[in-house]
Amino acid sequence: MAKRKRKQRPVPGVESSFPAVTAGLVSPSRRVPVEIARPPYALTGDPGPSVSPLTRTPDEIAAMRRTGQDAAEILLRAGEVVRPGITTDEIDRFVHEASIERGGYPSPLNYRGFPKSVCTSVNEVICHGIPDSRSLADGDIINIDVTLWKEGVHGDTSATFLVGDVDELSLRLVRETARALELGIGAVVAGGLVSDIGKAIESHAVRHRLGVVREFIGHGIGTEFHTNLQIPHYYDRRLSTRLEIGTSFTIEPMLTLGSPEAGLWDDDWTAATVDGTRSAQFEHTLLMGPDGAERLTVTASGECAHDLVAAAVA
Repeated sequence: MAKRKRKQRPVPGVESSFPAVTAGLVSPSRRVPVEIARPPYALTGDPGPSVSPLTRTPDEIAAMRRTGQDAAEILLRAGEVVRPGITTDEIDRFVHEASIERGGYPSPLNYRGFPKSVCTSVNEVICHGIPDSRSLADGDIINIDVTLWKEGVHGDTSATFLVGDVDELSLRLVRETARALELGIGAVVAGGLVSDIGKAIESHAVRHRLGVVREFIGHGIGTEFHTNLQIPHYYDRRLSTRLEIGTSFTIEPMLTLGSPEAGLWDDDWTAATVDGTRSAQFEHTLLMGPDGAERLTVTASGECAHDLVAAAVA
């Protein structure tokens, strides 16, 4: 996920009343069978500089639709295994095996050295949580961020799931973050400004007294995990990039109950709110079409994990 650093202004909000998430033990990285094709960074961990154009060819678009469907299916099934007592390492194993079963490579694995096959971000962890031996507890919320590389392209999608009986504030956070994603997608029009997306998301967050994380943003995606295109989830009128037909990108707002300021754990990956308040995130990979943004990370039947969560928080 692309990073964009900017000084934070604390948001008055809710003091954290939950115990802090603590890191568990991280098991060895899982092996990928030799017959599975690998992205260029799989061996070295270095994706190199972005050289991909922002728009996709017809063949790439077709491949992204198929890969996005598979990624959506994996995330939907991963959400179904979420329950109190399961470890995030077990979720990693599920996603890893599901990726291989579909003939794909789990994109996070060794991307810039990331040690696991999926990101699992619990409670105050904003993003890039490393799966480990910690068991999910009743009342937790967890974002599962699945990216699949297949047919030479990536499909990237995430959702925040409920673990058992979740408190009302967390339910509101999850519900409004999912809604913020939909509003951001709805703001996309051919030739429109990237800043329109952030304006829609931030306006919704402010209305519901939620913070908008600025350090981590949406990004271009296709043959590369991250292209040079940046999609902030906050409004900045200086963001004058226009979205051309055929552009592929993610929108993935991260909203918080308190301050959106982020700090990194010692592992240099796990980003968490500095005040310990909870964060939620939802994400789709999208394609700019003549009639707006096409969701690429939905199953062949049009389902996605977001629907599973929406039913639970309605």
